[in-house]
Amino acid sequence: MAPPLAVASTALLLLLFVSVSPCRAASGGGPAAVLLPVSKDDATQQYVTMFRQRTPQAPVKAVLDLAGSTLWVDCEAGYVSSSYARVPCGSKQCRLAKTNACATSCDGAPSPSCLNDTCGGFPENTVTHVSTSGNIITDVLSLPTTFRPAPGPFATAPAFLFTCGATFLTEGLAAGATGMVSLSRARFALPTQLAATFRFSRKFALCLPPAAAAGVVIFGDAPYVFQPGVDLSKSLIYTPLLVNPVSTAGVSTKGDKSTEYFVGLTGIKVNGRAVPLNTTLLAINKKGVGGTKLSTVTPYTVLETSIHKAVTDAFAAETSMIARVPAVAPFKLCYDGSKVGSTRVGPAVPTVELVLQSEATSWVVFGANSMVATKDGALCLGVVDGGVAPETSVVIGGHMMEDNLLEFDLVGSRLGFSSSLLFRQTTCNNFRLG
Repeated sequence: MAPPLAVASTALLLLLFVSVSPCRAASGGGPAAVLLPVSKDDATQQYVTMFRQRTPQAPVKAVLDLAGSTLWVDCEAGYVSSSYARVPCGSKQCRLAKTNACATSCDGAPSPSCLNDTCGGFPENTVTHVSTSGNIITDVLSLPTTFRPAPGPFATAPAFLFTCGATFLTEGLAAGATGMVSLSRARFALPTQLAATFRFSRKFALCLPPAAAAGVVIFGDAPYVFQPGVDLSKSLIYTPLLVNPVSTAGVSTKGDKSTEYFVGLTGIKVNGRAVPLNTTLLAINKKGVGGTKLSTVTPYTVLETSIHKAVTDAFAAETSMIARVPAVAPFKLCYDGSKVGSTRVGPAVPTVELVLQSEATSWVVFGANSMVATKDGALCLGVVDGGVAPETSVVIGGHMMEDNLLEFDLVGSRLGFSSSLLFRQTTCNNFRLG
């Protein structure tokens, strides 16, 4: 029997190679929604997806990222396509990309990574924080329009804009990943570009899976229905998405705003009790420092040092009856896992509430998302000390988002969240569209 992770990877490949006609999905005015399947790479804790690209079409494995400016893929190693086209310097697309760069000095044979009079971009590996320069080009991109019970027709964008990265830029990514999928607010990130291509709503929903399970990204207009008949479409809690006035990208120009997703965290509760915090750290100042953002490339939630200490102290006080064990890096507060009970929503520990704007919009975090099991049997509070003066005071990491449905409404500039799907006896693995 194949191990669970191998099964998840095989499922992604099957999704990419089901024999269907891409034009079927586009009949009748185009799809209402398109999807990306998601799995978790256990070795790196990154969330990966696969899609079809190029002519002839080939599967591409990439890491999901809530930051970034465009999709980028490695164009140096084996990029073969008859349908790619350069984005000329000075073109409308190049002006909209706002890179102020133009490739003019490549003397080799023309290829996606060697073109002249071509708009230049700056792809970034947001895991390693390494950036480089690369050509901005277009090519065919195809995504499925159904998920379960079986993958269905693919919808095709004939000229999807992306940036060519270099092979070295893939270092630090999950095995086999040759790029990163940007889900940010940026003009040519997937949410806005797909909405413009297929003429559906500029929004997407993210459902991250734990290891050995499947998740999904849903672009456009689709009901959020999970087996066994759980419809979350009308029951999400919403909070405003904030704009950081200063870019948080590795390469930017003066005056650029961040395209990442920030929320207005105003407080944290443990077991219903407010944690005393320096609330000035929760606001974004004029220099772009502070605040709270969401990140899929950050495995665990990262807290500024004083916030981290306050939260761990409060959690320790509420769990004084549970046997402690030595800390397991990168965590500071760990327990004997055999002494912790279990519930439908994970380990039986106090809740952590992220208060967003008001008491009425608290994101309640249960044990499945607050605790991390280690290989030696410890169970640790899954928050990490981010240092005394980080750029962002609170970074909500992937583990805290798993098996939660998050809707990013770019038109309304708001985030919808469900809290744990486990509480409703379902998971991201049970999403159904078809």
